[in-house]
Amino acid sequence: MIELDDMRLFRALGVSRSLAAAARLLNLTPPAVTVRLQRLEERLGVQLAVREARGISLTDEGQRLLQEATEVLERIEAIPSRVSGELGAVSGNLRIVAPFGFGRAHIAPLVRDLHQAHPNLAISLYLSDSPPASASGADVVVSIGNIKASSWIGHYLAPNERFLCASPALARRLRKIAHPSELAQCECLCLRENDEDAMRLRFIQADADGNHTSKAVTVRMSGVLSSNDGTVISDWAVEGLGIIERSEWDAARLITTGKLVRVLPAWRLEPAPVMALLPSRHGVSSRQRLFLDAAKRAFDPPPWRR
Repeated sequence: MIELDDMRLFRALGVSRSLAAAARLLNLTPPAVTVRLQRLEERLGVQLAVREARGISLTDEGQRLLQEATEVLERIEAIPSRVSGELGAVSGNLRIVAPFGFGRAHIAPLVRDLHQAHPNLAISLYLSDSPPASASGADVVVSIGNIKASSWIGHYLAPNERFLCASPALARRLRKIAHPSELAQCECLCLRENDEDAMRLRFIQADADGNHTSKAVTVRMSGVLSSNDGTVISDWAVEGLGIIERSEWDAARLITTGKLVRVLPAWRLEPAPVMALLPSRHGVSSRQRLFLDAAKRAFDPPPWRR
């Protein structure tokens, strides 16, 4: 049996991806979080997380539990506002921070629709190349992937895989590559984030059902071309200048039109789900709830998978 405290534990693990950060969210000690996670795994009879030197990563079963737990907790936390009818007419101010590319493509239309449905709600959408760094004073931060911050609670919005891609011509030349370790010698187009001088990609081999079939492989990739703008490196990749790692939400359209082809499709990169980060674990305001509900409707199914 799964209790509410188990769900809260797993939601904290899902957004922080480290035992220490999850412990801070829950006002517990790291050993206490470890024990509770172990007991939960024993009750369910499955491994939910993989402990590693740099933190933890969720297994497929852990990802499913995270999604289920998040949805259940959000429904429970929304009961007061739904019962009181607060969502009927919402006013005040709502400040949203989102990534540049994803914000333009998916959050801006969402804000437009919210404004038309709730004209008395003042909405500010701030786009940033680093949303967590621009989060001060925000009501909602839209993040691609989980962050290590300890003061934010993540609300799952949509699935988003990460793909390794290249132009069709370059992909044909790379067909002989059978293992991620061989990628270290390939030219990579790097998206520069946090002043890193190279990308480190963690690969897991999966079967047709998505089950892991081997140990994770981490590859350090670098190249002479880099940019802090995802659109720029995508354009370079289409022109055949190198391999890129891109989120599914952005790469899907280029793959569908044949401009890019996946490289090593039998190997999976760690997913980067679309998350809404809220600054407090104590309650969700009617304005935040309005955004969460609208975003979940807009991303069900995800536009990049339609």
